[in-house]
Amino acid sequence: MNIVIVGDGKVGYTLTKMLSQEGHDIVVIDSNAHVLKESQDMLDVAVVHGNGACVEVQLEAQVPESELLIAATSSDEVNLLCCLVARKLGCKHTVARVRNPDYDAQLSLLENELGLSLRINPEKSSAREIFRLLQFPSFLKRDSFAKGRVELVELKLKPGNILIGNRLMDIHKLGMDKLNMLICAVDRDEQITIPKGNFELLEGDKITVAADATELARLLRHLNVRKQEVQSVMIVGGGRIAEYLAAMLTRARVQVTIIEQNRERCEQLTESLPGVMVIHGDGTSQELLLAEGLKSTGALVTLTGMDEENLIISMFGSYVGVEKTITKINRTEYTAVFADKGIDTIVSPKMLTANEIVSYVRSLDTTEGAIVTLYRIIDGRAEAVEFSVLTDAPYLNTPLMELKLKPGILLACFIRGRKVIIPKGSDYMQKGDSVIVVTTADQPIYDLREIFEEI
Repeated sequence: MNIVIVGDGKVGYTLTKMLSQEGHDIVVIDSNAHVLKESQDMLDVAVVHGNGACVEVQLEAQVPESELLIAATSSDEVNLLCCLVARKLGCKHTVARVRNPDYDAQLSLLENELGLSLRINPEKSSAREIFRLLQFPSFLKRDSFAKGRVELVELKLKPGNILIGNRLMDIHKLGMDKLNMLICAVDRDEQITIPKGNFELLEGDKITVAADATELARLLRHLNVRKQEVQSVMIVGGGRIAEYLAAMLTRARVQVTIIEQNRERCEQLTESLPGVMVIHGDGTSQELLLAEGLKSTGALVTLTGMDEENLIISMFGSYVGVEKTITKINRTEYTAVFADKGIDTIVSPKMLTANEIVSYVRSLDTTEGAIVTLYRIIDGRAEAVEFSVLTDAPYLNTPLMELKLKPGILLACFIRGRKVIIPKGSDYMQKGDSVIVVTTADQPIYDLREIFEEI
């Protein structure tokens, strides 16, 4: 697919890297010649220097012949104008990154007029992700499929967990067969395994579980994992993510404290978030954090504009006994280094945005079944993809025991109407099902046919 990306910042570069690795032909537009040179050298993509909202620049980038334009500059207005121009020039699909909450209502009315196929709000997506994690603090990651009917959750096997020392084929002896769930990926010492029945679970493993959403609380009880209710949250950094998150938490009747260094921003937050305690101060100060009740807070969320600050504050929170810390970072390549230092749960706005757009791109590229949702799991080293089975195909109505999957691929579950099915050998796919497939990231899936050895 021919794709034009406007904006070569953090999000744009990440998108360029991910989409070029998937075999798409990419042209990058940016007004900064230096960053374009870096992308050209590192990723071997075509570049055009100039303003992506200008007709002449888009023509040079061959936008009229492209299937998709993605506008990911730092300006919402430029992104919207880029998409409008691209559609007028004949580009089939456009995606815009739009961050200003004031535009939400207007864009819902104007999407067709602006020619938008998809709009992304990284801050709102990040706040929603953090809010969902705080509902079940024991989970390191939590992704939703099939309109919320299926959850993919990640948790660490800590001492005392009943799964430790058991093979997957034997966990029914622990009563786990009563739960509608499946362990579909294991992270052990930075090695990702799509496990089979003889795989033995060990202490320290990070497991990814597919489960009926209604089973999450029961799953935790069965594993003797305490589902602590978060009654209070301290947020360090008062940007847009903090504002979105604080509003969500307040509606859920959670006590929220925000620490922000900029006085003017503190005044804005105080006005827009009645009921939230806003503290003007330096969130990196241990004295301030302790004075504002860090030790007694239910969760600490670090959302400053600097990864290093967020990491250090979260490590301090873990050190003084905060049960749940969530850290916003953009440089995700170092997450493994901090995993044993109180940095278990990480949220990356740029990766959330990139994953959502890559999911959309794959949905345009698929033929056999539409990709509905795609999540990069286990720090991006594995994928969970939801397909909607739309057409007749030779694998339909055939028991899974008669179909041979490629290595490193797992059919995690089917959704048939309102029913969530954790598949066994006798189960089969039907037209109209949603199917969730888990695979390692080095073998991306575009089509359901690709998961089988022979069809």
